[in-house]
Amino acid sequence: MITRRKFVGLAGATALLALSGCVASGEVSPGGETAGSELEGEAETAGSELEGEAESEGGAKGGNALTGSVLIVYFSCTGTTERIADIIAEATRADTFRIVPQQPYTDADLAYYTDGRADREQNDPGARPAIAERVDGLSGYDAIILGYPIWHGQAPRIMDTFLESCDLAGKAILPFCTSHSSGLGSSASDLCALAPEAHWLEGRRFDPDASSAEVEDWLAASGIAVAGASNVPASFSLASRQVTLNDGHVMPTNGLGTYSLKDQTCVDSVAAALAAGVRLIDTAYMYGNEAEVGRAIRESGVPRDEVFVITKLYPSQFTNAADAIDEALAKLDVGYVDMMLLHHPGANQVEAYQAMEAARDAGRIRSLGLSCFYVDELQDFLPRVSVKPALVQNEMHPYYQDGDVVDFIHDQGIALQAWYPLGGRGHNAELLADPMLAVIAADHGASIPQVILRWNLQRGVVVIPGSGDPAHIREDASVYGFELSDAEMARIAALDRNEKHDWY
Repeated sequence: MITRRKFVGLAGATALLALSGCVASGEVSPGGETAGSELEGEAETAGSELEGEAESEGGAKGGNALTGSVLIVYFSCTGTTERIADIIAEATRADTFRIVPQQPYTDADLAYYTDGRADREQNDPGARPAIAERVDGLSGYDAIILGYPIWHGQAPRIMDTFLESCDLAGKAILPFCTSHSSGLGSSASDLCALAPEAHWLEGRRFDPDASSAEVEDWLAASGIAVAGASNVPASFSLASRQVTLNDGHVMPTNGLGTYSLKDQTCVDSVAAALAAGVRLIDTAYMYGNEAEVGRAIRESGVPRDEVFVITKLYPSQFTNAADAIDEALAKLDVGYVDMMLLHHPGANQVEAYQAMEAARDAGRIRSLGLSCFYVDELQDFLPRVSVKPALVQNEMHPYYQDGDVVDFIHDQGIALQAWYPLGGRGHNAELLADPMLAVIAADHGASIPQVILRWNLQRGVVVIPGSGDPAHIREDASVYGFELSDAEMARIAALDRNEKHDWY
């Protein structure tokens, strides 16, 4: 029986599945070494372990009835391998399947050099200990994290039983073993030969007392997403469709980006968005359309206090930021600006931000933020200003997910907003034709843009797609009538290419 868990995802599934061949890391154990060091490490007896298995023959421990793309499969007699598997499960929220022998191992079975059961099995290449229960639903997983102790320098023969009883073609398999000294060595290559159509990845040996940090670092290096990554902040509410900023102001979770919208097209697009219920409008000095955005808001009939307006100062304005703020307010002509951002890093950025702080203190701007600031830029900038930014606006789409930056920004208590959520500048067509996204969209009766926008929202990221087509604007705003499952979120996470589509 598979233990179901809420699943975060296989971050690098695309890369993982592109690998093939059988590779392993760690020391190759001496040919004559036995399982002694491992069994001492898993010491006490098999008794306590088997008591834990009494709950279910398949080793399931209960959990949420949700599937994911990664399945942890492990065999453990006395708890060492189980401990590492539990750390992996806790870190990834992946589902787990514990291999339980049909005939449990006793202390006598595990005693070395006594011609006991373990000795005989390990010395017999054809030994195949029976498993109490097979895996159901294996086809629903993209990858397997496979764990086992080292016995006599090799994986226990019950691992052979598992591999030969399953169809693993096309799946990524990431092995790990537990041992005081023996590495994966030839154990992984021997197992690889039993599932040659799977894509075997470089594995790892863990000491019995390996820390959670060691395990999580290995997972991250292997492309496995760790639980907690991109967790939705408590301030972000899909129910209310609002995010409460760190300065107390409230911002809608979806809006309209007006980059490239000019003249009457801009006015009409903002009007269409407001008519469709959109209440967040993003503009900038460099877009050359602040006046048109302001006109559309004034003519819409929507009360001013219901519309959240964002504009930006460009680096060319940083040396005279106070005048630039006056210019933006005059062009918009909507009384005040809900949020002003620095468009991207540049010379005199701190001085420009301080001018924005002064305008905030005067009530002319309500919230401050940044655009195109990543971890290094933020670590340099934040200590130099007195008002923490309420928002960072960065490029973000399924091909460029920037998970570390998302984590860092959310950990700072700063809201995050995605520009280019649908790919941007010459890349929309490829992203909006992605076959995996097409399948997910069809399953929900939604469009691919709606799926992408919903994916970002479920990560706690505000979206501002741009469009000059009223039908597309209405479609982009209609993203609250369905929900992506954890498995679908994981499949979208697997699309990440770290492929940035703009220069900043």
